[in-house]
Amino acid sequence: MSAAEPVTVHILDREYLIACTPDERDGLLAAASYLDGKMREVRAAARAPGAERIAVLAALNIAHELVTLKQHNQSEASTISQHMQALKIKLDSALAGSIK
Repeated sequence: MSAAEPVTVHILDREYLIACTPDERDGLLAAASYLDGKMREVRAAARAPGAERIAVLAALNIAHELVTLKQHNQSEASTISQHMQALKIKLDSALAGSIK
């Protein structure tokens, strides 16, 4: 297991030093960049005063995206499961017919 190393990220014109392992570095940088972009969108659109309010609104937007994606994935998983069950029934029927 790799040791944690400090990584500098920039979010809304501020610099943060975050410890992470080398294999987590790219993910951390991508997440920080995404968060920075969302916070900038909120600041520009809402003209929200204060970094704390901007951070909360950005977090709510990101949480909404996550919930929406999870719901979409669950719906797709259910559809796939139904298709797999239908295929299984057809295969079982075809195999049963070929054994006779």
